[in-house]
Amino acid sequence: MSTTEAVRSTVYLEPELHQALRLKAAHSHRSMSELVNEALRQSLREDQEDLAAVRSRAREKTLGYEEFLAKLKADGTI
Repeated sequence: MSTTEAVRSTVYLEPELHQALRLKAAHSHRSMSELVNEALRQSLREDQEDLAAVRSRAREKTLGYEEFLAKLKADGTI
């Protein structure tokens, strides 16, 4: 990523997280920005996967709590 593509932003980190980030950056020979961008991308990918899973199950029948307990009892789980 070139610096002309990057947007500067102020982020406040907890001291322990900042120290861990600095140490990981030094250990991995990567910048703190690279690590933060990677972590944010991963988090957004996980959100996208979660939303896709919810969409794929949208038509499933809703099971109430009492009905679920009865099913567990019938299955021998409880």
